[in-house]
Amino acid sequence: MKQPRHTSTTRGFARTSSLLQSRIRSASEGRGFAQSRVLTHWAEIVGAQIAQTTRPVSITYARNGLGATLTLLTTGAMAPMVEMQKEQIREKVNACYGYRAIQKVRITQTAPTGFHEGRAAFEDAPKAETTPDPRAQEDARTLASDVASDDLRLALARLGEHVLSKRKT
Repeated sequence: MKQPRHTSTTRGFARTSSLLQSRIRSASEGRGFAQSRVLTHWAEIVGAQIAQTTRPVSITYARNGLGATLTLLTTGAMAPMVEMQKEQIREKVNACYGYRAIQKVRITQTAPTGFHEGRAAFEDAPKAETTPDPRAQEDARTLASDVASDDLRLALARLGEHVLSKRKT
Protein backbone atom coordinates (compact mmCIF):
# COMPACT_ATOMS: atom_id res chain seq x y z
CA MET A 1 0.00 0.00 0.00
CA LYS A 2 1.36 3.38 -1.03
CA GLN A 3 1.73 6.05 1.64
CA PRO A 4 -0.02 9.38 0.94
CA ARG A 5 2.44 12.12 0.10
CA HIS A 6 2.71 14.81 2.76
CA THR A 7 2.75 18.32 1.33
CA SER A 8 3.89 21.27 3.36
CA THR A 9 1.68 24.32 3.54
CA THR A 10 4.41 26.64 4.81
CA ARG A 11 6.63 26.50 1.70
CA GLY A 12 9.70 26.91 3.87
CA PHE A 13 10.65 29.90 5.96
CA ALA A 14 9.14 33.33 5.39
CA ARG A 15 10.66 36.70 6.21
CA THR A 16 9.10 38.56 9.11
CA SER A 17 8.61 41.60 6.89
CA SER A 18 6.48 39.59 4.48
CA LEU A 19 4.38 38.23 7.33
CA LEU A 20 3.74 41.71 8.76
CA GLN A 21 3.43 43.57 5.48
CA SER A 22 -0.37 43.31 5.23
CA ARG A 23 -0.85 44.53 8.82
CA ILE A 24 1.54 47.43 8.35
CA ARG A 25 -0.17 48.35 5.08
CA SER A 26 -3.65 48.37 6.64
CA ALA A 27 -2.46 50.45 9.61
CA SER A 28 -0.70 52.99 7.41
CA GLU A 29 -3.60 53.20 4.95
CA GLY A 30 -5.83 54.10 7.89
CA ARG A 31 -3.67 57.20 8.35
CA GLY A 32 -3.79 58.01 4.64
CA PHE A 33 -0.43 56.56 3.67
CA ALA A 34 -0.96 54.61 0.45
CA GLN A 35 2.65 53.47 0.63
CA SER A 36 3.94 52.63 4.10
CA ARG A 37 7.45 53.37 2.85
CA VAL A 38 6.94 57.04 3.74
CA LEU A 39 6.61 55.99 7.38
CA THR A 40 9.18 53.24 7.53
CA HIS A 41 11.91 54.96 5.48
CA TRP A 42 11.31 58.58 6.48
CA ALA A 43 14.98 59.29 7.22
CA GLU A 44 16.06 57.87 3.85
CA ILE A 45 13.45 59.89 1.95
CA VAL A 46 13.97 63.35 3.44
CA GLY A 47 17.46 63.03 4.93
CA ALA A 48 18.71 62.53 8.46
CA GLN A 49 18.64 66.22 9.45
CA ILE A 50 14.97 66.75 8.54
CA ALA A 51 13.97 63.34 9.89
CA GLN A 52 15.38 64.19 13.33
CA THR A 53 13.05 67.17 13.63
CA THR A 54 9.91 65.97 11.80
CA ARG A 55 7.53 63.01 11.77
CA PRO A 56 4.89 62.31 9.11
CA VAL A 57 1.45 62.34 10.74
CA SER A 58 -1.04 61.83 7.93
CA ILE A 59 -1.82 62.26 4.27
CA THR A 60 -5.24 63.65 3.42
CA TYR A 61 -6.71 63.69 -0.04
CA ALA A 62 -8.80 66.46 -1.59
CA ARG A 63 -12.47 65.83 -2.40
CA ASN A 64 -11.86 65.84 -6.13
CA GLY A 65 -9.01 63.35 -5.68
CA LEU A 66 -6.35 65.62 -7.16
CA GLY A 67 -3.35 66.07 -4.92
CA ALA A 68 -2.89 65.31 -1.27
CA THR A 69 -1.68 67.15 1.81
CA LEU A 70 1.15 65.68 3.89
CA THR A 71 0.96 66.72 7.55
CA LEU A 72 4.26 66.82 9.44
CA LEU A 73 4.79 67.05 13.20
CA THR A 74 7.65 69.20 14.46
CA THR A 75 8.60 71.25 17.50
CA GLY A 76 7.70 74.91 17.69
CA ALA A 77 11.34 75.99 17.52
CA MET A 78 12.01 73.99 14.36
CA ALA A 79 8.79 74.92 12.57
CA PRO A 80 10.24 77.97 10.73
CA MET A 81 13.19 75.89 9.50
CA VAL A 82 10.90 73.11 8.28
CA GLU A 83 8.58 75.70 6.73
CA MET A 84 11.45 76.90 4.52
CA GLN A 85 12.15 73.34 3.41
CA LYS A 86 8.54 72.36 2.58
CA GLU A 87 9.12 72.39 -1.18
CA GLN A 88 12.18 70.13 -0.94
CA ILE A 89 10.29 67.76 1.37
CA ARG A 90 7.36 67.64 -1.06
CA GLU A 91 9.68 66.85 -3.99
CA LYS A 92 11.45 64.09 -2.08
CA VAL A 93 8.19 62.44 -0.97
CA ASN A 94 6.78 62.67 -4.51
CA ALA A 95 9.97 61.01 -5.79
CA CYS A 96 9.26 58.16 -3.36
CA TYR A 97 5.71 57.79 -4.72
CA GLY A 98 6.90 58.07 -8.31
CA TYR A 99 4.40 60.77 -9.27
CA ARG A 100 3.11 64.11 -7.94
CA ALA A 101 0.96 62.66 -5.19
CA ILE A 102 1.62 65.40 -2.62
CA GLN A 103 0.49 68.91 -3.52
CA LYS A 104 0.89 70.60 -0.12
CA VAL A 105 2.91 70.06 3.04
CA ARG A 106 1.31 71.24 6.28
CA ILE A 107 3.34 71.75 9.46
CA THR A 108 1.88 70.90 12.87
CA GLN A 109 3.75 72.07 15.95
CA THR A 110 4.00 70.46 19.37
CA ALA A 111 5.84 71.17 22.61
CA PRO A 112 9.54 70.19 22.69
CA THR A 113 8.96 67.80 25.59
CA GLY A 114 6.04 66.07 23.90
CA PHE A 115 7.84 65.67 20.60
CA HIS A 116 10.35 63.15 21.88
CA GLU A 117 7.57 61.05 23.36
CA GLY A 118 5.87 61.32 19.96
CA ARG A 119 8.66 59.23 18.47
CA ALA A 120 7.47 56.27 20.52
CA ALA A 121 4.20 56.25 18.58
CA PHE A 122 5.85 54.03 15.96
CA GLU A 123 6.88 51.42 18.51
CA ASP A 124 5.00 49.23 20.94
CA ALA A 125 4.14 50.79 24.27
CA PRO A 126 6.31 49.58 27.16
CA LYS A 127 4.74 46.87 29.24
CA ALA A 128 3.58 47.84 32.69
CA GLU A 129 5.70 46.35 35.43
CA THR A 130 3.89 44.17 37.91
CA THR A 131 5.02 43.11 41.33
CA PRO A 132 5.72 39.39 41.45
CA ASP A 133 3.39 37.21 43.44
CA PRO A 134 5.44 35.54 46.24
CA ARG A 135 3.35 32.38 46.07
CA ALA A 136 3.82 32.11 42.30
CA GLN A 137 7.58 32.60 42.75
CA GLU A 138 7.75 29.81 45.32
CA ASP A 139 5.62 27.44 43.22
CA ALA A 140 7.79 28.12 40.17
CA ARG A 141 11.00 27.48 42.11
CA THR A 142 9.57 24.22 43.44
CA LEU A 143 8.59 23.05 39.97
CA ALA A 144 12.03 23.87 38.53
CA SER A 145 14.07 22.52 41.47
CA ASP A 146 14.79 19.14 39.80
CA VAL A 147 16.71 20.73 36.89
CA ALA A 148 20.48 20.25 37.18
CA SER A 149 21.66 23.28 35.20
CA ASP A 150 21.58 26.50 37.24
CA ASP A 151 20.91 28.77 34.26
CA LEU A 152 18.13 26.57 32.94
CA ARG A 153 16.59 26.20 36.41
CA LEU A 154 16.51 30.00 36.89
CA ALA A 155 15.06 30.56 33.41
CA LEU A 156 12.37 27.92 33.97
CA ALA A 157 11.54 29.43 37.37
CA ARG A 158 11.08 32.88 35.80
CA LEU A 159 8.95 31.42 33.03
CA GLY A 160 6.88 29.46 35.52
CA GLU A 161 6.41 32.58 37.64
CA HIS A 162 5.05 34.50 34.65
CA VAL A 163 2.76 31.65 33.63
CA LEU A 164 1.41 31.15 37.13
CA SER A 165 0.89 34.90 37.59
CA LYS A 166 -1.02 35.16 34.29
CA ARG A 167 -3.43 32.40 35.26
CA LYS A 168 -4.54 34.29 38.35
CA THR A 169 -5.32 37.52 36.49
